[in-house]
Amino acid sequence: MDTENLPEIFLSEKNISYKITRLVKQGTVRKIAGKLYTSNMQDDLEKIVSRRLWEIVGLLFPKAIIADRTAFDLKPTAHKEIFVISGKQRPVTVGEYTIYPRSGAPVQESDTPFMENLYLPSTARKFLESMRISRRKKSIENRYLSQTELEEKLDAFIRINGEDGVNKLRDQMRGLAPALDLKDEFEKINALIGALLHTHTSVLLSPAGKARSSGKAFDPDRAVLFSSLYDALTARAPVFRKTTENGNSVLCFYEAYFSNYIEGTKFPIEDAMEIVFENKIPEHRPEDAHDIAGTYGVLSDMREMSKTPKNEDDLFELLKTRHKKIMIGRPNKNPGRFKQKRNQAGSTVFVDPGLIEGTLQNGFKLYRKLDNAFSRAVFMMFLISEVHPFDDGNGRLSRIMMNAELIADNEQRIIIPTVYRSNYLMALKGLSHNGITDAFIKTLDFAQKYTKAINWGNLQQAGNMLKATNAFIENGDDDTAVLKMPAGV
Repeated sequence: MDTENLPEIFLSEKNISYKITRLVKQGTVRKIAGKLYTSNMQDDLEKIVSRRLWEIVGLLFPKAIIADRTAFDLKPTAHKEIFVISGKQRPVTVGEYTIYPRSGAPVQESDTPFMENLYLPSTARKFLESMRISRRKKSIENRYLSQTELEEKLDAFIRINGEDGVNKLRDQMRGLAPALDLKDEFEKINALIGALLHTHTSVLLSPAGKARSSGKAFDPDRAVLFSSLYDALTARAPVFRKTTENGNSVLCFYEAYFSNYIEGTKFPIEDAMEIVFENKIPEHRPEDAHDIAGTYGVLSDMREMSKTPKNEDDLFELLKTRHKKIMIGRPNKNPGRFKQKRNQAGSTVFVDPGLIEGTLQNGFKLYRKLDNAFSRAVFMMFLISEVHPFDDGNGRLSRIMMNAELIADNEQRIIIPTVYRSNYLMALKGLSHNGITDAFIKTLDFAQKYTKAINWGNLQQAGNMLKATNAFIENGDDDTAVLKMPAGV
């Protein structure tokens, strides 16, 4: 090793140990742990270790295979533990981190190089080895996944890759098991996969595994979001805004107009009025016109909008019936039929088609326990938006389902004016991506309060109030404009 041009981290070797000792005394290098040194004399040692962690693992355990729990997450545990397969057997502590080696099969052809001096196990290998039983526990956390954790990992794999993907994985594990001396472990994981796919009888422990085995597989990440929203709603004092105006045709019109505007179906307000009230369908945009007319048709049908689901079958029926009505002008979007392909909006990927019913059922259990219309409305809106059960029209449908909860209890329905679109979508994204519940609830609370403050007596009067409060302004036209409460409120 050239001691004149030392790397940031390095191991002291026998032939230069005396030189390293001299450099330490000179203040040129620092000892990190054991024979591990750094030439970085400025940064905190813990920062250096954290930044160079995998390089350090490779130096201390050359040609090691990242293994067991670490192989799934590719990061240390909460207790800063790392698990590897190596010829070395003694754990090594470096700063806050402890690396635990164990013996195991050598690198296989299906394993892949990682960094400069390590290997990552194939997916088949890491699942197979996760079935091992720890005989001696030196680490704080178990180096192997629990059965519940393993079922959750398998369920996630099936959600992403489908049954064909997991069957291919099973074949790979079957072929790899003899080389790893894990034939018994293969039989165990084979039984678990069979149970998840309903082909074998096996004891499953995780909620996700049991749901999949029963044919009601759900998206566990969404289940966490639903639970967070439920907790936030139940911790909040109920809001009651009673009204007799929900059936007002002017209010229904503007709700349909704004709800379609949010989704990009834009018409001048006068054209939209002609579509809804005079049934004038423009020749150049018949599908868009039917979107507004179909949405208004559902929103203005008070008998329909007073229905709320009493059970899971009711929920599915209401969703399909209402979707069919609002999307009647778009037969290519499969009105009234759950999607067959996964959909997404921007960076948000919605629930897999095979998990629609199970995820809706999972959320519905929480919905039923909410004791006031506003909370049920907020929850139902997010449930439908997050699952996105249809090819198109999900945003409009989610707001229809929201307002049906309010209307059924004579509470003020909610509109989302154009200027408030960004607030609404940002709050929705904040909950969907980051679990932020408070902003989402407050956004809909303000929108309901605003809707109740508008005088919906006639089209002109309501239009003037909406204009005065910036309702029609697009954020792109004036990003400083905000939705204002009417004067005197």
